[in-house]
Amino acid sequence: MLQLLGGAAVLPAVGGLAGCGGSGGGNGAEGSGKGTLTLAYLGDATQQAAFKALFAAFNSAHPDIKISATGIASGDWATFASTISTRLAGGTQYDIVDVATEGQLLMSSKNVLEPLDRYIAKDKAVVDAYYAGIDPHLKEWTKKYGSPDGRTYFIPGGYNSMVLYCNTEVFAKAGVELSDDGQWTWEQFKAAGEKIKARTGAYLTALGDGAFPFGDIMPWLLTNGASTLSADWKQPTFNSPQAIEAATFVKSLLDAGLAPKLGGTFDAAAQLAKGKLATLGGGRWPTLDMRRLKIVDKVRIMSWPTKTGPGSPIGWDGWPILRASKNKAAAWTFLKWLMTKDASEFYAKVGGTNVPALTSVAASSTFLSDAPKGSELLAAAIAHGTPIPSPKQGAAVQRAISAGWKSALTGLKPVKRSLDAANEQLKPLL
Repeated sequence: MLQLLGGAAVLPAVGGLAGCGGSGGGNGAEGSGKGTLTLAYLGDATQQAAFKALFAAFNSAHPDIKISATGIASGDWATFASTISTRLAGGTQYDIVDVATEGQLLMSSKNVLEPLDRYIAKDKAVVDAYYAGIDPHLKEWTKKYGSPDGRTYFIPGGYNSMVLYCNTEVFAKAGVELSDDGQWTWEQFKAAGEKIKARTGAYLTALGDGAFPFGDIMPWLLTNGASTLSADWKQPTFNSPQAIEAATFVKSLLDAGLAPKLGGTFDAAAQLAKGKLATLGGGRWPTLDMRRLKIVDKVRIMSWPTKTGPGSPIGWDGWPILRASKNKAAAWTFLKWLMTKDASEFYAKVGGTNVPALTSVAASSTFLSDAPKGSELLAAAIAHGTPIPSPKQGAAVQRAISAGWKSALTGLKPVKRSLDAANEQLKPLL
């Protein structure tokens, strides 16, 4: 199942991967193809190990097709998409590129992707079964935001939402109970932090560098009925009263000493393990840190605290075939294999860093075992989730949003002035 790293993190240099034609693949949808597929994806060293295992499993199932893949491990998804787009314009060829939400509209607007409609029609039963097994939002959002001309360019994969990983020992030491249903409000969250700080000295939460839209900004906006952009991504809404209220609240956590100062080298996962941090925000990916640090059993996942209602950004993987690919049949075979339950379960077992798109796998022990209690809340969040706003100039948009939010939190400018200025910067980018 497709489920790699939806919604947050990626790349500078992608090595030159030249598309290789297979002896039986050709450019058509006929046959399963042969030869070597070149593929680029987001992934640090840990994630690359999981990807390599996934590709090896595919090769075992389809021995006539090999994958030459490059994992990129820096920057963000918007930069990744821009870099890939630039390289394609410069003549670099790929058969497949794993594209998260932040890059899908940009990529589909560049005329570099192969429409998948004829492949889908050829294997309609397979694709229909897959769509019937995933949350309907994924198909709907991929069509709405990733295929502006009505054609299909991506098969949607796994996704990420935002939750809080909580060190239960820190909460117990402070005498703070976590609700059975995993829900809490902003006020309850801050009150818990004040008790934790007074009784244990631990920070309530880490704000990262305060500038990562998916993890540091959007959860606070969405749980107060706000967002950075309008639903159609055509108008900035970053200075709405609700957005200003959200930034003011997060700044109050920082000002009260409930979060470490922005910047520096605060290792949030390590501090959570040491009991010096009570909560850590993230999607599925922190589970790998919990396993590495051997603290799975003392960590519990809670939903993001709310002001007006539940909310979470959602980012998902999209899998396209590049128009210039000389082995499209083999590329489609790979995409079709990713839609299988076997592929989904295999990737979850070897350390996949997001929620499987197949709901049956996301609810299974394959995904929930050796994971913090409450991991089912990751999948539940898609019901009240919002796609991470990702217009064509996504990299520039994210820079403006990040700078404005960080200015507000650090007091470089008053909160309203910071978000007003950022909102003005966003207008010509849309």
